[in-house]
Amino acid sequence: MNRRMLTKEDEEAAGEEIEVRREDQDKINRFSRLHQHELSYQEELKVKSKEREELDDITTELELADEDEPVPYKIGDVFVSVKLEVAQEMLGLSAAKVEEEIAVLEEKLEGVRDEMTQLKVELYTRFGKTINLEV
Repeated sequence: MNRRMLTKEDEEAAGEEIEVRREDQDKINRFSRLHQHELSYQEELKVKSKEREELDDITTELELADEDEPVPYKIGDVFVSVKLEVAQEMLGLSAAKVEEEIAVLEEKLEGVRDEMTQLKVELYTRFGKTINLEV
């Protein structure tokens, strides 16, 4: 375990206990919930980014395909043979959908981070070094 010695200022600050009001506790709880949302959005973004990469790889592979040969395209759990043009069009729609989902997730993540920053400012202003909100 990593323990550090308290400085004189830390001891004095600890001696000046600040009362935790209901609104303070609500802010701390809100910060904690937002942090969980942040982690969830980050994980979803990783999954969607990987999906985007896979779609990009497939798009590149289809550029090398023979235009006269049917292409297997997965719909749900089934592969269907479709013309190259149809496969490229469906792939483009899938890629556009993933891009839209990524944009929505990034927007949500930004909103969560903005609110967390505001809560940090408010809570550090009130509690100073006696609270640790670093995640």
